[in-house]
This record gives sequence, structure tokens and C-alpha cells, in this order.
Amino acid sequence: MQPNELIARGQVWLVGAGPGDPDLLTRKAEKLIAAADIVFYDALVGRQVLDLIPAGVERVSVGKRSGRHSKQQESINDLLLAAARAGKRVVRLKGGDPSIFGRSAEEKDHLGEAGIDVRICPGITTASAAAASGHASLTLRGKARGLTLVTAHLKAGEPLKLDWDALARPGGTIGIYMGRAAAGEIARNLIAAGRDPETPVMVAVNVSLPSERLIRGKLSALAFLVQTISDEDPTLLLIGEAVAGTRVPVEMAASVALPF
Repeated sequence: MQPNELIARGQVWLVGAGPGDPDLLTRKAEKLIAAADIVFYDALVGRQVLDLIPAGVERVSVGKRSGRHSKQQESINDLLLAAARAGKRVVRLKGGDPSIFGRSAEEKDHLGEAGIDVRICPGITTASAAAASGHASLTLRGKARGLTLVTAHLKAGEPLKLDWDALARPGGTIGIYMGRAAAGEIARNLIAAGRDPETPVMVAVNVSLPSERLIRGKLSALAFLVQTISDEDPTLLLIGEAVAGTRVPVEMAASVALPF
């Protein structure tokens, strides 16, 4: 099968680009990138992943970062639709996995209503990659029976509304995407809802990239742990007994209890 036979003309693939390291792409994702006529990509797609796009393939940045959207979601939907209607082989690259805080349903529904054939290629989500880098686990027999993934991304001025009572229950791991700015609020609410202030946390920055940082500490010190992290650096918070991990170099082991 030739590369471009993977994508029919007028078809759209929502492709998971993983956390940034091109070696963490699925084989299918790499083949789809090679088969595209046009690639729409987010800001969180790794630069080395973009380097896999063949010369001559049209690239369109629709980059979105916390607090700054270069294009509104409705505009992205329309761009994908226009490209598909023009008969192009369309790849929509999304950081991580398209179905985990990737708004894949919105794009799929918009295109599907217009009669466009849409397919999804999954990718490695940042929580999995962060746990692997930290020699940690997301679930662990006897300590973490489940995993809850939430996002702390908000529009300006919106309060952070999560089910704190559910998140504070022991026996589970919490993965919080885009949680740097709300770290202090997250810690306060979890502790107020009953989560042990001594609960291990791991702050994962630029996961899988050469600039990756893993910062370990306790829930009570979470606001302190994120102080050296730039607004520009994608950050994931992992909270729970299972993420304590072993054998990984510790950049920072903080146990400073902050007043709440």
C-alpha cells in the first residue's frame, strides 16, 4: 500500500501526536502524516513530530495554549471542512490523544454532519508518558484502584469547578492537565475535602522532550513546586500514592507545608 492510499481524498484523520517525542508516535500516526496533503497542528505538537511532515505538504498552525487561542474552535472546524471538501487528504494533529481533552468530538461531529468521513488514530497521552518517565504507576495494587483525568483549563475569570469530594477519596490517582496556574487552589480544595496533605505528587513539565522536568513533593507543597515553571511550559500534575515511584533522579523533593 502506498502512503497516500491510507487516506482517501476528502477524508479527515484526527491523529494523536503523543506528548512530543517523535519516537512515541504510533506507527500508524507516522504513516498518516506521510500520506497527508495538508496537516493542521496544535501548539503542543512536538517540533520533531512536525519535522516528519514531508516537504511540499501544506502545514496550518491552529495552535492553542492555555489562555491563548490562535484560532477559535469553530474556525478550526470550518478549516478542516473546507480542506476535505477541496478533496485533500487531511490530517489533524493533536498533542497526546485526540480523545483526551482534544475536542475530537466537536471536530468529528462538525465534519460528520457535513458528510465527511472522519477517522481517529489514538496517541499516547501525557499522563502515561509522565508516569513512564518517572518510573511511577498510574494504578497500583493496594494503593490506587483507579485513575481520574481532569483538566484545570479555564476561560479567564472562571472558577475551577471540580468534584473535590470525589477526587479527594483515597485509593485513586489524579491526573490534572494544564494545572500549573491552579496548583495552589487544587491543593487547598483537595485537602479541605479530606485528601491527606502528605499525598505524593509529581509535577511533570515538557513531558518526553529533552527539556523534561519531573518535580516531586507532597500535596501540601504543590503551590511551591510549580513556582519555577514558566507559563509557556506544558505542565501535568499527578497526585496519589502510586506516583511516588522509584529509581528516578529527583530534581526537587519538597515537603514545605504551605498555610491554607
